[in-house]
Parts: sequence; structure tokens; C-alpha cells
Amino acid sequence: MDIIAPKAQSYAERYSSPADPLLEEILVQTMATHPEHHMLSGHLQGKFLEIFSVLLKPMNVLEIGTFVGYSAICLAKGLHKEGELHTIEINEDIAAIAKTNFSRTNESDKIILHVGNALKIIPAIEKQWDLVFIDADKPNYISYYELVLPRLRTGGVILADNVLFHGQVLEEPVAGKNAKAIQSFNEYVQQDKSVEKLMLTIRDGLLMIRKK
Repeated sequence: MDIIAPKAQSYAERYSSPADPLLEEILVQTMATHPEHHMLSGHLQGKFLEIFSVLLKPMNVLEIGTFVGYSAICLAKGLHKEGELHTIEINEDIAAIAKTNFSRTNESDKIILHVGNALKIIPAIEKQWDLVFIDADKPNYISYYELVLPRLRTGGVILADNVLFHGQVLEEPVAGKNAKAIQSFNEYVQQDKSVEKLMLTIRDGLLMIRKK
């Protein structure tokens, strides 16, 4: 199911600032070579992540699910001058691609790439987070949320991707392992009174969660 009408998507892209040349190159290369290129954030969501980070000026950013590094590069553009972005990728081959892409940015010294299981890596990173982007395996979304929320500063923000999951959460009943996991996550966050939340219909759905 197309959540966003293709004409509306094209129109929005036309009236949004373009991605920088490196990001455009990463997009084209990933589309041409990677069978799961749909996992890449892309122009509109990437620009949203970039502008949001620039406005927040975070000291510490955590990304769960690096893929080829597109979203991390966008988020790193808003880092405080002494800030760091920690990003976690479980697949070694994909992490190698991301590492190469990071090396071509002006923020390469601020991006720390961790390779392995995020459930084990997150507790070992002793940081207080200003901004967290969750874009990894859907069945563990609630676990990731529970791990990062205690270390998220008051006023800090979690952005969770794919919360509409290709429109499958709109079906009755919700079917499929990933769609059910996302539905459970959405309901879990909805019941959490310690946060404010706003679901945005950007790309495949983006849930903005602000800690009170």
C-alpha cells in the first residue's frame, strides 16, 4: 500500500531543499545495487532528520540501525561542535559500506559506528541521549525504547521509523510479524504517560516521542 500518493511525494520533493551531492550519490548507488534499498531514508525524510537535528543541536545522538549511513549523515549535520553520533549496525558487510560513506563527510570524526547486537551495545554506551533514531528490526522496538528512555534527557526526543509499516497497521486485523510488532510498539508508547508523542505521515510513518 502506498501511504503517500506518488504525485504528492514528487510535489513535496520539488518544493524541498535538495539533498547534498554525497547523499544523492549514496541514494543512487544504493538504489542500483542493494536489494533492500527501500530501507534508506531518502530525500524527504533525510531532510527532515537533518533540519530537526540542526534545530535541536544535540550533544549525543544514538541511531539504532545504520544501514548504509544515509540517515546518520543527515542527523550528524546538526550535532553540537563537541557532539557525537553513535550508530549501530548488526550486519558487518553493510556496516563496511556505511563506514566508507562516513569517511567522505565533514562529520566523520563525530560518527562512531558500532557493529553488533544493539541490545548488547546500547547498555555499554555510557551517554545521556539528546536524540535517538530507532530504525532497526521491528520485533525489538519496544526493547530498544525501554533501553534508551531512562538515558534520554528531559526534553530529549526519540524518533521511531516505519510506524505505519507499509500501511499494514491500518488493516483489520493487523497481520504479519513485523506489522504486529509495530502495532504493539505504537500502543505501548501511546500508554506511556512520561512522554508526548506525535505520529507524522512522512514516508512510512515517523513517531516523534518527547520525554517530559
